[in-house]
Amino acid sequence: MTDSAEGEGKRGSARDSRLRILERELRELEARVRMGGGPEKAARQHERGKLTARERIALLADPRSPSREIGLLVAWDRYNGEAPAAGVVTALLTVHGREVVVVANDATVKAGSWWPETITKILRAQEIAMRCRIPIIYLVDSAGVNLPWQGGVFPGQYGAARIFFYNSVMRRFLRVPQIAAVMGQCIAGGAYLPALSDVILMVEGSSFMGLGGPNLVRGATGQVTDAETLGGAFTHNATSGVAHFRLPDDRSCIARIRDLVADLPAPQLHGSRHAPRPPALAASEAEKILPDDHRQPYDVRRLLSCILDDGDIEEFQADYAPEIICGRARIEGITIGLIANTRGMLRDPAGGTPKLGGIIYSGSAEKAARFIDTMNHHGTPVLFVQDVSGFMVGVEAEQSGIIRSGARMVEAMATATVPRIVLTINHASGAGYYAMAGQGFDPDFIFSWPSGRMGVMDGDSAVVALFGGRLDKLRAEGGTPDAELQSQMDSVRADYETQLDARHAAARGFVDAIITPGETRTALALALRAVLNSPRTHIGPFGSIGE
Repeated sequence: MTDSAEGEGKRGSARDSRLRILERELRELEARVRMGGGPEKAARQHERGKLTARERIALLADPRSPSREIGLLVAWDRYNGEAPAAGVVTALLTVHGREVVVVANDATVKAGSWWPETITKILRAQEIAMRCRIPIIYLVDSAGVNLPWQGGVFPGQYGAARIFFYNSVMRRFLRVPQIAAVMGQCIAGGAYLPALSDVILMVEGSSFMGLGGPNLVRGATGQVTDAETLGGAFTHNATSGVAHFRLPDDRSCIARIRDLVADLPAPQLHGSRHAPRPPALAASEAEKILPDDHRQPYDVRRLLSCILDDGDIEEFQADYAPEIICGRARIEGITIGLIANTRGMLRDPAGGTPKLGGIIYSGSAEKAARFIDTMNHHGTPVLFVQDVSGFMVGVEAEQSGIIRSGARMVEAMATATVPRIVLTINHASGAGYYAMAGQGFDPDFIFSWPSGRMGVMDGDSAVVALFGGRLDKLRAEGGTPDAELQSQMDSVRADYETQLDARHAAARGFVDAIITPGETRTALALALRAVLNSPRTHIGPFGSIGE
């Protein structure tokens, strides 16, 4: 139904494909961000007998198990590069075979202090733990608020206080296990994060936990003391009773955390599971299928064959509204409901006007709404594969009731109580992005390929919208844009294209991670296993408290 051959013919060499170039640029950027504060800062950690945040996480995770760093690229393009990953590593991984969320301060980045985006990342990690009902582990090594940026950290509904609110909700209502290891500094209000956890571990010689450090105490009270006496591991285990375990070093601390996780009651896993099957096509085929020009058509079903077990889709209303694909499928044996946009010009089976793939019409909105309702009734998680340019507009569309049908789809998606996961492979534009489980509707996880483009419109469309009247007048007069007008148009086009880049979205936390086609099955399967820990309502940051 799509002219994939034509699209592939225009692509050129797979060796230099757009997707491969974007993947290479992504790898280079990720490698820089993962260096944190750099080799010198890491060496300083080691000299102090401490591991870095990512070294601690690597020890915590089961060997050779899948893991996914959440929000790796947050703030990469801000603060003159001084806040890689916003100074905190948040990740989804497996410990003793069960999914857990980890929050680890990166002390190589400004002593692990909190930037505004640090709060955003910690809250996102806590929301994943709450919605999935999986344990969350805090590896604390932070000097507290980054004071020059305190205005974006301290106040507001989603300021630092929200972290402690989530701590309390998890502890009192949701029974989400929280384990906190103080492996360095833990100062001022940040001390409430471990204090509101179920278990606190501290490391001898490197841990400090206190509402104020020795200098603050001296200035406020006149008392002269040292860090160990004021809030060290021995003090909080032997005198104050605040902490519960005292370990000699980082490695033994991580080992004890693994033991604590192993002793938690086994989760009751949900969802339909079968023996995993490999995809019909290798992930490397994706770059041959997805066109270099994001506007060109391609065969979405072939692309999905790189992701789904056996490439199989049991389609729902396969002959109706072909511009949207709905059906059951499996990823590593886990049954999902799949909703994906097609691309290209599609013939109407009834002989009517052809339809454009990537556009949501009244019929496709009703089809998707009915399918979402069905998956919700069956308790099946839904994967939205986005390549959507928006809803159809025009006289025919309005007379078909597109507003009502679109609202029906949005309501079905927004109120579905089953897990929802999003993968953007190309366009995520306009209200179509909303209907396909955009971030504002609290999907459980949202991923993007490097080729993802999130925004209201692209650069060329923005130029037409903003300068169309002037350009029409010039054409009518037989003129052309002068240098100043051309410069303005080029600037707008470049600005919009920058904002459409998946890395721009990742830097602002609009996606949890950018994943490559080769990582997609593993990332989606890990996310599915995490969300299927909980049978409860997957709406809002908490899931459902009352169940």
